[in-house]
Amino acid sequence: MHEMGAKAPKLLIDAMLGTLARRLRWLGYDAAYRNDLPDDVMIRIAQEEERLLITRDRQLAGRRGVWALYVSAATVEEQVQEVASALGPSLHPPRCTVCNGELIAITKEQASLVVPDYVAQTQDVFVKCQRCGRVYWPGSHWPGLQRWREQSVDRRQGQSP
Repeated sequence: MHEMGAKAPKLLIDAMLGTLARRLRWLGYDAAYRNDLPDDVMIRIAQEEERLLITRDRQLAGRRGVWALYVSAATVEEQVQEVASALGPSLHPPRCTVCNGELIAITKEQASLVVPDYVAQTQDVFVKCQRCGRVYWPGSHWPGLQRWREQSVDRRQGQSP
């Protein structure tokens, strides 16, 4: 599905794959997620926004005229690998895991207005979602997320973790 050098497509993730959507965003995929819409509306949105529909619904994926990827894996780690293998790596930085917005760097002073005092005192690097305003920083969970992201990239490239 993916050609070398081609940009990963924008994605629309259906209701059964919310955790997958958050993980794909962390890997840099533009992964819109909707869990409140019937299939026909999801198809229309995917077509209007030129998004690949990612689903665990085999019938939905098989409908005529639907650009979709059926995900058969049961665990989120396997689902990430299945999608990444089909699409290739995203060449973009992580996105907001909550709303899929793009993240921009902000100053420590800007962040200190919205983060807990301890975070403002102990962290120096912050990014903010342009859409929802959520602020991220490399907290205690950061090394684990970075390791997971690097291992995901290694697996997508066929290397051992």
